[in-house]
Amino acid sequence: MADSKPRETKNLDGYGFPPLPWRRPHGLLAAGPADSRSTFFLATVRPNGHAHSAGVGVRWHDGDLYFNSGPGTRKAKNLEADPACVLSASLPGLDLVLEGEATKVDDGALMESVAAKFREVGWPVEVKDGRLTAPFSAPSAGPPPWDFYRFRFHTVTGVATEEPYGATRWLFG
Repeated sequence: MADSKPRETKNLDGYGFPPLPWRRPHGLLAAGPADSRSTFFLATVRPNGHAHSAGVGVRWHDGDLYFNSGPGTRKAKNLEADPACVLSASLPGLDLVLEGEATKVDDGALMESVAAKFREVGWPVEVKDGRLTAPFSAPSAGPPPWDFYRFRFHTVTGVATEEPYGATRWLFG
């Protein structure tokens, strides 16, 4: 989905810069975080309506972002009740906010494909009995085994922090 062109691009810049091309955030997302300091933050909504945010590791695969979480974590419980969520990150030269939905993945072949992308960056994750397991993960993921989530975004807002500057919103779907 997000590998395709946006259906709408809106220039949000108030300083005269042109809209940013979608290829700029697309390239950063597809390449993955440049280093361990490029954390993505997942915002979900608690049952009482209050926001919850937690750092997550993500990988791009076929136009979507993927992350893991233990079933007992607050973010997993929130997503079970309401899959609407937001991922945000400060990537090299571009801050991004991605709005969409996250759903559990139960397709073993897809899980293995994405797990391989995580292994490429040093996380020794394995797919076992429809869940993920590894000797370690981020503390916010909870203990293994973990569920795997696909994040599909419909709206992305980008603000350039390096030249060429600008601010743009892209709509998909």
